Amino acid sequence: MRLSLLNPLILLMALIAPGASIAAPLPEHTLILENHQFSPAELKVSAGKKFRLVVVNRDPSPEEFESYDFNREKIVPAGGRIVLYVGPLRPGRYQFFGEFHQASARGALIAE
Repeated sequence: MRLSLLNPLILLMALIAPGASIAAPLPEHTLILENHQFSPAELKVSAGKKFRLVVVNRDPSPEEFESYDFNREKIVPAGGRIVLYVGPLRPGRYQFFGEFHQASARGALIAE
């Protein structure tokens, strides 16, 4: 009787196991926007790997985070934050900027 209860469990494990994988969490990097400037202004990321980019806006006004180089554009509310998924990127320099304060809100991702 005990064996008959285990059979469905063994069958289920055999069906799931070949394709099962535990997804590792994505690496996360944070940019802080304060006084209309990004910190850090240059952020090193791993080339060839997807990652989460969190942008925190500590300014009292919204900003539009934008990059032509890695094709992202999103409003960051005043005092708010956004999450972007980026990559995988080839090795290189990828510029980004704040659309509303382009003279000061500038930075780059350095994929190595």
